[in-house]
Amino acid sequence: MDHSEQTIHKQENNGYARIEPYTQPAGGWGALLSVARNLKRQDILKKGSITLLNINQPTGFDCPGCAWPEKKDAHAFNFCENGAKAVAFEATSKTVTPEFFAQHTVSWLAEQSDFYLEDLGRLTDPMRYDPVTDKYVPISWDDAFQLITKHLQALDHPDQAAFYTSGRASNEAAFLYQLFVRSFGTNNFPDCSNMCHETTSVGLKDAIGLGKGTVILDDFDQADAIFSFGHNPGTNHPRMLATLREVSRRGGNIVAINPIKERGLERFQDPQAPLEMMTNGSTPISRYYFQPKIGGDYALMFGVMKHLLEWDKQALAKGQHSVFDRSFIEMNTIGFDEMLAEIDRTEWPEIHKHTGLSPEHLQSIAQMYLDAKTAIFCWGMGITQHRHGTANIHMLANLMLARGHIGRPGSGLCPVRGHSNVQGDRTMGINENPSDKLLDSIDRVFGIKSPRKHGFGVVDTIKAMYEGDVKVFIGLGGNFAVATPDTPYTQEALCRCNLTVNITTKLNRSHLVCGQDALMLPCLGRTEVDMQVHGAQAISVEDSMSNVHLSAGRNPPISENILSEPDIVARMAEAALPDSKVKWRWYIESYDRIRDSIAEVFDEFHDFNQRVYQPSGFHLEHPANQHVWNTPSGKAQFLITPLSEVYEDKENQYAAAYSEQQVYTLMTTRSHDQYNTTLYGLDDRYRGVFGQRRVLFMNQADIDAAGFVADQWVDIESVFSDGVKRIVHSFRIVPYNIPQGSLAAYYPETNPLVALGSHDKYAKIPASKSIPVILHAGQAPEHFNLAVAVDPEHANERVGGV
Repeated sequence: MDHSEQTIHKQENNGYARIEPYTQPAGGWGALLSVARNLKRQDILKKGSITLLNINQPTGFDCPGCAWPEKKDAHAFNFCENGAKAVAFEATSKTVTPEFFAQHTVSWLAEQSDFYLEDLGRLTDPMRYDPVTDKYVPISWDDAFQLITKHLQALDHPDQAAFYTSGRASNEAAFLYQLFVRSFGTNNFPDCSNMCHETTSVGLKDAIGLGKGTVILDDFDQADAIFSFGHNPGTNHPRMLATLREVSRRGGNIVAINPIKERGLERFQDPQAPLEMMTNGSTPISRYYFQPKIGGDYALMFGVMKHLLEWDKQALAKGQHSVFDRSFIEMNTIGFDEMLAEIDRTEWPEIHKHTGLSPEHLQSIAQMYLDAKTAIFCWGMGITQHRHGTANIHMLANLMLARGHIGRPGSGLCPVRGHSNVQGDRTMGINENPSDKLLDSIDRVFGIKSPRKHGFGVVDTIKAMYEGDVKVFIGLGGNFAVATPDTPYTQEALCRCNLTVNITTKLNRSHLVCGQDALMLPCLGRTEVDMQVHGAQAISVEDSMSNVHLSAGRNPPISENILSEPDIVARMAEAALPDSKVKWRWYIESYDRIRDSIAEVFDEFHDFNQRVYQPSGFHLEHPANQHVWNTPSGKAQFLITPLSEVYEDKENQYAAAYSEQQVYTLMTTRSHDQYNTTLYGLDDRYRGVFGQRRVLFMNQADIDAAGFVADQWVDIESVFSDGVKRIVHSFRIVPYNIPQGSLAAYYPETNPLVALGSHDKYAKIPASKSIPVILHAGQAPEHFNLAVAVDPEHANERVGGV
């Protein structure tokens, strides 16, 4: 074991583990020190520093982390701490070569932690799994594509294959990928958005005609109030803090609505503000901070609307102007009266018992919304990952529409997307439920016959693999095996496939959960030069606010034997579809050719190449901002779900009737040293957790009532009506500022607790933010491994081990 391995294992054996309150603001010196440590850890202090100067610049590369937009007048240092971590780990000097795999079996690697796997470095060569030796062995690119072709052509029908996409894939790669898959004959497109913002996409399409946000960055300069629901910008999209800092400093009202107190929503020290840095000062972010219980957001929004309704009745009775924007509502919407009728018939006690807030606090939120002439709603996974996630989105849209805040400068809806091009992938047609308009356009341009049958998203793909209905899984990026719910079930489903393929930059656990045949295909990263026949190529991405711009790497590729994502897709398609009329390899000679075809398929991408080469690219206008509503009625739609339907569904009733012991509601969350399932370290600095991840955040009153104590180890078991025993072991109790009855712990460690069947009924997003659980006294773990143990002798038990 080398020194780096010893260091990692020492950390995982609790050598550095401690709980130590962090008193500093978000950002600041702590962020700068973290950036330096990560560059040093990856042995790229000089190279990494130069690379960071090109991140999020007009002629540089787009951050491989979050999708927060760049300001047009970009600073020379236009990156955040976690973006720097992403760059450091991609631009690392460390490599994982065929010689490494010759020394380590897959079984041994599967016993190591996700942190250990991530820290190994970049993959350098295509590899094939050899079940005889239990090792990955080298394979040529041509042989790899022939193996994929063999398995695809052996299927009984195209729907026996599923094609996953990570949000990091470029527009060009995603477009070729969906064209390949539809030419092959299926719409099986499980996508990472199925696990994060799909409820946003579905809910906003229902309400305003398109599943994207309506704001641009300039709107934050004009907003009276920003309402932040269920997201943590300090960790998940730290560059947003600079925007919120500007709002705060000019006197804008920022209202945080989040079960957990998050440092980034409290105060921020801008590393680019010399005075703050020299004086160790900071800027307050949220003027008000409200902590509903987990899942209480729907009742909270319901209550805000009920206050508006009551105030409206009082205003009209006095001959005053309506609280609602009646002119906007009459001209642009339907369903308003029906929504108000449901609000009106719901009694206050029913609302208050679900919010977790006092009536006075709920009323104050409503008053602040009423007082704001311009308002923006921002939200993240705390809103979307519930069994009622789509209903949550409907209520956010209802409140905006009721006050006419769509299409008004300084106002609108702002879903804060995760990965850097997750929205762009959807725009490019990565969608298991495509519209006829999209398919007709693809068929017109390419002369193919796209399948019309809707395909599988993530949840249905997992079930289909487990039941043998999907036999080939191909993943364009991501870490499907642990990002998904019901981890042991999902991993068993992958193992039942005839072939699993992962297109990737780094080793992760998904590569160790192998089908009968398995391939790892290494690709270029965002930071690297993509040299093709016509010279160095740029790819394009779409950020959270629908801005499309180019990204061009500057570093030499880590290996001569890796390919770009578009090249891998094109070669795979050429091999698997020998009779295709599409000139797959011709597209790779110049990515301008791909963009020209994108412009032919999508009207909003007209003159794509001319516009994207402009500084900062171009913006895709949201029709709703022009009061054009692409809904079946041609109007924006008020949509309401009764409170009882939201809070008394089957699983909630089952948990409420569970009488053996106290049932809590657990939300999964990220640590600060984490992006999605990628681990950059074992610390969660802002929450005061260091050198460990198996922690459970719990209200002190709940700890006392349960007879536990701080630092005690417990096992967490989820409670679902399907009768399957799901349990994860050895979590350390950490007293925390979180509402009673609510718990929080990191994923992917707690993903085994999420039942595959527990999801939003419309978008099928796993309900990872509202897991009913019970606690048992446990024991300290031997080490902090993130592997998941599956006991084949107990098929009805899904257990997350250590």
